[in-house]
Amino acid sequence: MKHAILCVDDEADNVDALERLFRAKYQVLKATSGQDALKLLDQNRVTVIISDQRMPQMTGVEFLSKSLQTHPDAIRILLTGFADIEVVVEAINSGRIYRYVSKPWDPVDLVNAVDKAVERFELGQELVVKNQRLREALEELQTLDQAKNQFMVLVNHELKTPLTAMLSFADLLAETKLDEDQRRFLARIKQAAHRLQDMINDSLELVSAETQQTKLDLKSLSTPSLFSREILTETIQQVATNRHVEFDFEIENQRVIGDERILRNILRRLFHNAAKFADKNSRVQASGRSLGNGLYEIAVTNSVASSPKIDEQRVRQLLKPFTLNENTLNHSSGNGLGLSICHALLKLHHSRLEFQSSGEQVRVSFQIALDPELN
Repeated sequence: MKHAILCVDDEADNVDALERLFRAKYQVLKATSGQDALKLLDQNRVTVIISDQRMPQMTGVEFLSKSLQTHPDAIRILLTGFADIEVVVEAINSGRIYRYVSKPWDPVDLVNAVDKAVERFELGQELVVKNQRLREALEELQTLDQAKNQFMVLVNHELKTPLTAMLSFADLLAETKLDEDQRRFLARIKQAAHRLQDMINDSLELVSAETQQTKLDLKSLSTPSLFSREILTETIQQVATNRHVEFDFEIENQRVIGDERILRNILRRLFHNAAKFADKNSRVQASGRSLGNGLYEIAVTNSVASSPKIDEQRVRQLLKPFTLNENTLNHSSGNGLGLSICHALLKLHHSRLEFQSSGEQVRVSFQIALDPELN
């Protein structure tokens, strides 16, 4: 659809000349007075307004000023003689016109001016659309944050409460006289309930970190203390023993700034993943070293013979909650939240998980700040 141009001049020959100049490319509307032009603006959507300055009853600047009420986004061009230059400068400075063209006009110059005016109008409209989309996106994010908060309330009150009751009564039932089949059934019920409990707790931890409701207790920490032997929980050691996986630690002694509870939580999740998904009869290497730029890198490396190269697309997939990818880290079970939680908690430390794969090894690492007062 053609852009519409409104040409205003009290001399009919001039508006006819302007129509001939632009009608091949634009829809041209004509008026011989400011009042007639305002009526046309009430009935039409106009992109560019071209007006003569010297007109009876209403000058061009007065008309263009009034046109702002109905067409604030239209681009305005004033046709004027040299004697009106002070008026033109004032109009330009007040933002009422885009530019002025001296009479008699140069057709080439005027066409170029109108083409640029149309281009500017289109850019302005694109900006309006993009700003609207940004506002909608912001509203969606705000709605999403609100939904996450409501989700946390719902899970805490509507899921954890009956689940706690189920586990409590299951424990009471286990103390009664049961035959072998009943005990087996009860064990399966408790196993499923504990798995559901872990998923609920993990979901709450992820949402809390993503909505920045998790509070940090930042302190100066010794890196060897983060990797003390109790970091390998009974669950991790049991998985490692069943799969004949051993851990090697090579930790450079430094002081870092972080929340000890959260960092140890991240390390346990990475170690559990490594023990669970590494090749059987292999070794997991945990390392920590200063990078010399005020940062300390912690890495966990394990052997995965069938692991393909991890590119950016696979990284996004790995960090997406509830996503399981058996072909990347040999995942075959779990709820797909472990790495998402680690990444969300690291963002609170202004860090992130990094993935590398080379040959038959997968390396997962992150960086935290060294204590500037002690390093």
